[in-house]
Amino acid sequence: MPYFICPNCRQRVLDEDRRDGLSHQPVGCASCGFGFLFELLEDYYPRPGAGMIVCDDDSRVLALGRGIFELTGYQERDLLGKEITQAIGLGGFNGQNPVEVAVEWGVRQLDQPLTLRTRSGSTRDVMADVFPAYDEDGGLLIALAPR
Repeated sequence: MPYFICPNCRQRVLDEDRRDGLSHQPVGCASCGFGFLFELLEDYYPRPGAGMIVCDDDSRVLALGRGIFELTGYQERDLLGKEITQAIGLGGFNGQNPVEVAVEWGVRQLDQPLTLRTRSGSTRDVMADVFPAYDEDGGLLIALAPR
């Protein structure tokens, strides 16, 4: 059974055919109206205060969900199209960059203690969960929460 999560409001949904009702449209969020849901292999509960970032298969930002502005100070227009690791200064990797691992190997990276650079230039400790996309478009979902 495919699990989906809304990158904006974090609402979780089960959907067998990956379509919205009887149409051929991809599943969108019925709660907040966000245009698409992100498919996961297993159900996932984000940490309290988490914000989500959706990236393409080159790790460039496609959309920001609620909570990212509060965590980073960046608005969607500030990050759209930029490579996420460089754009928000993700660092503090224990070995490999979890974003690169998720893209290259197609495996999720959970409970990653990282740091990021806020819009004001300060450093913030966060926990990251990184999920690869399982559809033909590829991409990533990154959930960031304060530590």
